[in-house]
Amino acid sequence: MEEKEKVALTSNELEGRLNHNIINSITDNGKEINDFSDFLYAMQRTASRGYLNYTSLDEIMDTAYPPKIPIIEGLLHSGVYLFVGAPKVGKSFLMLQLAYHISKGIALWGYQIKQHDVIYLALEDDEQRIQQRAYRMLGVAEANGLHFAFSVPSLENGLEKALKGFLTEKPKTKVIIIDTLQKIRDSSECSYANDYQVISRLKQFADNHEVSIVIVHHTRKQKSDDNFEMISGTNGLLGAADGAFVLQKESRVSDKAMLDVSGRDIQDQRLYLARDEETLAWNLEKKETELWKATIDPVIEAIAEMITEDNPRWEGTATELVEKLGIDISTNIITKKLNANVSLLLNNCDIVYKYSRRKEGRKIALYRVSDDS
Repeated sequence: MEEKEKVALTSNELEGRLNHNIINSITDNGKEINDFSDFLYAMQRTASRGYLNYTSLDEIMDTAYPPKIPIIEGLLHSGVYLFVGAPKVGKSFLMLQLAYHISKGIALWGYQIKQHDVIYLALEDDEQRIQQRAYRMLGVAEANGLHFAFSVPSLENGLEKALKGFLTEKPKTKVIIIDTLQKIRDSSECSYANDYQVISRLKQFADNHEVSIVIVHHTRKQKSDDNFEMISGTNGLLGAADGAFVLQKESRVSDKAMLDVSGRDIQDQRLYLARDEETLAWNLEKKETELWKATIDPVIEAIAEMITEDNPRWEGTATELVEKLGIDISTNIITKKLNANVSLLLNNCDIVYKYSRRKEGRKIALYRVSDDS
């Protein structure tokens, strides 16, 4: 048998790499390691600079990842989104409208919204302009969860640190609006690498803190059949972002506009909007594409029928769950189905699903969100 090539590490090197969470799990081809020598070998192998951290599809399907909870169902998730339009087309009014609805948890254009705090970096405005804009659009409506900042450091000079401090102070915040991108950039260099790097840094921040960052930006003058190609700058901006919105008016003086939507976690859509002459708020006239609704798996339907207000919690092994449901399915398949539907269970059925693998088998917990225990 060919002898494994082992990498020698000093105790300090090994401790340092452990402290930096380089080793997230100690497995050998997906199998638990019980022997100490195998355990030590696995640690040294994964800590080596020449080690490629990999996984298999089976391991991915056998993992229950945290659910993705939309900010605006079908329209906005956590991550980084570009909101693009020509200058003075009405982007800032729409951003204020969006921020208000999120801070109050009020549906917009038929899209359901979960209530969250919002920080709006209005970097091209001042307090008086926001006051007048809000009064015209909302009257004297209150929104304690909607916050504003009018001056922030650039990305290279502490923006991430400032935002992290704000999130610590206001932990209910889930949406950050940056108006505009150019106000936080340090370099005027227009290259794919620079554009991609800027958005990637913001995306890393958004992912680490589970927030949605909406970045207001401009379109270029040159027309294109693809509205997303009109985003000013290189394709690096859209390439690194999770999604984008492009707002286009029929003409400069028109009160009609199209809002094109595209993203990784959202369906491509086109919304036709009309601007209210009095409040300058954007109202939905029609949708070109209705949201696609996934067919719910019979296993998920059975779970939803089992976990109710009268029976809000269940725990047991995968084998016990199969017996409880009375369906003909293997324990391996049912756990993979549940793992792949963590978000659907929570968002559509109000059911939290927890999964762990133990020596005695796969341990499953299901409970309703309203179950305080």
